[in-house]
Amino acid sequence: MEENNTPHSPNEAENQKGSSRRDFLKNLGMAGVGVATGAAALYSGHIFEAKKEVSGDQKILLTQDGKLVHVDSLEIKAMQKTGEDLLQAEGREGIPGRRWVMVTDLSKCRNARKCITACQDAHQLRPEQYHMNTLQMQDTPGTAPYNMPKNCQHCDNPPCVSVCPVDATYKRQDGIVLIDNVRCIGCRFCMAACPYSARIFNWIEPRDAASHQGQEYDVELNVPQKLGTISKCLFSADRLREGKLPYCVEACPNGVYYFGDENEDAVTNGTTKETVRLSKLLRDNAGYQLMPELGTKPRVYYLPPKNRLFPFEEASEATPEKA
Repeated sequence: MEENNTPHSPNEAENQKGSSRRDFLKNLGMAGVGVATGAAALYSGHIFEAKKEVSGDQKILLTQDGKLVHVDSLEIKAMQKTGEDLLQAEGREGIPGRRWVMVTDLSKCRNARKCITACQDAHQLRPEQYHMNTLQMQDTPGTAPYNMPKNCQHCDNPPCVSVCPVDATYKRQDGIVLIDNVRCIGCRFCMAACPYSARIFNWIEPRDAASHQGQEYDVELNVPQKLGTISKCLFSADRLREGKLPYCVEACPNGVYYFGDENEDAVTNGTTKETVRLSKLLRDNAGYQLMPELGTKPRVYYLPPKNRLFPFEEASEATPEKA
């Protein structure tokens, strides 16, 4: 027998109509929950990847524009090293087994200033900027004046390194103190800490800045120089890696400079190319360091201006042309 679903009264028809509407809305609601759940899963899953795993271990990093930022340790990824990165890594390590030292013989200096010119040409310095300069000295009114070249002393206990807040200036295993201008923020704390006034600040664009644009930065040469950063004598670290004498040492026409390795107890004169015992040279000529009482332990020694080869002359415009 066929079942008869026809409502027997108007009220029954209305009740069935309401029930159907409720069932439809209920099913629609369940479908909506399913869609919403699926959307949430997609949002938190692989499609959007909006939610990333964090460790809770926050690191403080310095950005290239000098800002300190908090970064989760899981967000930090190693960058692929470029040629510039390799140059900087090599420049921070130094040359194993070496302990570089310089000896300046004040009896031979006649202020030819060829050392200064060679340094400026190599390191993108303007005429008024000096990694090395020649001072006119007179110890007492009754003694004769003399010329004294002065550069960074590359101290074994360098105060400039301890005050740098970003590890831009550092001491290498081979005794050289360098500056990394990629890190340098120009705070000038190192300038204030240096008792030898051996550092300069790039207040304006460095010499020939346009011609060095885009060049990979070499921390051992400190080129390209950067506006708003510190610069100083580098002991010509780039030349030492090639087995050559520093620019200033080789350019001096009068044999003022000796340079070499303290570990080998040997230094070579830049003019005569004669190699001598470092310990004997210092002992026989009463070698000394600048302001040893400060405890900085300089790696530059001076031989006093005795038995001078040249009479002292006041500096003049013609001085740089002397041989």
